[in-house]
Amino acid sequence: QVQLVESGGGLVQAGDSLRLSCAASGRAFSSYTMGWFRQAPGKNREIVARLIWSGGITYYADSVKGRFTISRDNAKNTVYLQMNNLKPEDTAVYYCAAVPYGGGRSAYDYNYWGQGTQVTVSS
Repeated sequence: QVQLVESGGGLVQAGDSLRLSCAASGRAFSSYTMGWFRQAPGKNREIVARLIWSGGITYYADSVKGRFTISRDNAKNTVYLQMNNLKPEDTAVYYCAAVPYGGGRSAYDYNYWGQGTQVTVSS
């Protein structure tokens, strides 16, 4: 069982940066693939970035490539999402998700979810 707690969201202006953190409880954090998803009002939840549990292979949605970076610190049981050059269209609730030994890009592939953190980007 894994519990995830996100933090770091807030209200920023276009062009600013934010770093989201997701702290995980439980054992064997290093064996979990971690994903960041977001959901804007009236839209489906979409993947933003994913970090495979082994090998550090990453995936980014086209809309965030070159601006967002996912990383993890297994010693701290924490995954991060560094978001640079934020745009108003990045406004959403951001969720951290985890799956053991998984690797999917769909929300259905993940077993564990955080409560979400709001990111609002003003123009």
